[in-house]
Amino acid sequence: MRDGGVPSDTIGEEVYQRVRKDIIFGRLTPGQKLKLDVMRVRYGASVSTLREILNRLCSEGFVVAEGQRGFEVEPLSAEGFREVAAMRLLLECHALETSLSAGDLEWQGSVVAAHHKLAALESRMAAGDRSAAELWKRYDREFHHALVSACASDVLLETHASIYDKYLRYQMVGDIYRGEVAAREHRDLLTCALNRDLTGAREILTRHVEDCVETALTRSDTGWLQSHPSTGNRPRAQAATPQRGSQRNQRLSARVRPKAPAAHVEPRLSRNPRRKTKKAE
Repeated sequence: MRDGGVPSDTIGEEVYQRVRKDIIFGRLTPGQKLKLDVMRVRYGASVSTLREILNRLCSEGFVVAEGQRGFEVEPLSAEGFREVAAMRLLLECHALETSLSAGDLEWQGSVVAAHHKLAALESRMAAGDRSAAELWKRYDREFHHALVSACASDVLLETHASIYDKYLRYQMVGDIYRGEVAAREHRDLLTCALNRDLTGAREILTRHVEDCVETALTRSDTGWLQSHPSTGNRPRAQAATPQRGSQRNQRLSARVRPKAPAAHVEPRLSRNPRRKTKKAE
């Protein structure tokens, strides 16, 4: 428990959600060092709680553990964006197949309601009001989730949600906005869903995702992307620990190294020449 009677695990979950959201929406920038003392003040959590949260976000691919140097926000790259987009398409197209065939009237209602909210925000964005960008992307996420929500697989939905958040992070950090083109694709997806047109829905979704990636990567202002793949493929700063272990192994090897064979020693001659003569006789 913490002060005020709030369970510590509840506080930890709230802070986890805040940190995760700040990474997705770019308030914690790619490659930014996550200093525990600074974060303790910013998020009002203990250092031990923050360390657990950052380790959890490491396992999700949002944070990198830099060995003895602490944590940093996972950088973004062109190759990483393509990989995330391809995985999103793989999962979402698969989920669409089941969802469109199994969705009932309640599912139809949820899809229509989700699109209604998204369309309202898209109209505001088209009119030049960018003040609700985060809410717009939230409704975008909810619409795509509603489309696949009838797939009857919790594991698939959870995996898709995780990948979608990584995809969303690229959109938010890169400030990607395709305006009426994306809005029209959303309307077409709604129509295909209600008509149970799986082939059309897949084609539109593929174009929707791939065009977003290409729009981002062909712009001139790509300074938010690193020139190399994501840190999952780059050397980590954890080499210091293995180095110490390597030195210890060298010392152990020295202890058990076999001794060199003794040098050949010539037999000593007898100091009593008379005795040697007598034996020879």
